[in-house]
Amino acid sequence: MAVSDVPPPDEPMSIAAYRHRWPTGAEKVELLDGTIVFYGAFDARDAQTAALVYPGRRVRINLEGGIEVHPAGPPRGIWAEVAT
Repeated sequence: MAVSDVPPPDEPMSIAAYRHRWPTGAEKVELLDGTIVFYGAFDARDAQTAALVYPGRRVRINLEGGIEVHPAGPPRGIWAEVAT
């Protein structure tokens, strides 16, 4: 199942969709230099959802497809080089 294939809202969630959506699709979660990193294969919809959960913080999809939840303001430390 592709990440974008999600059942309509009025249908039950499938196991395949459950395994690929944020936060249930996260392979692991780490806290690095004050930044929460959810590892997995996520897309912009997942980042938008994460932004609602962490209001005021900067949410980005990294090059590996993971979600990063940064503190407000410019990137710091090891994450200053991360491109999206």
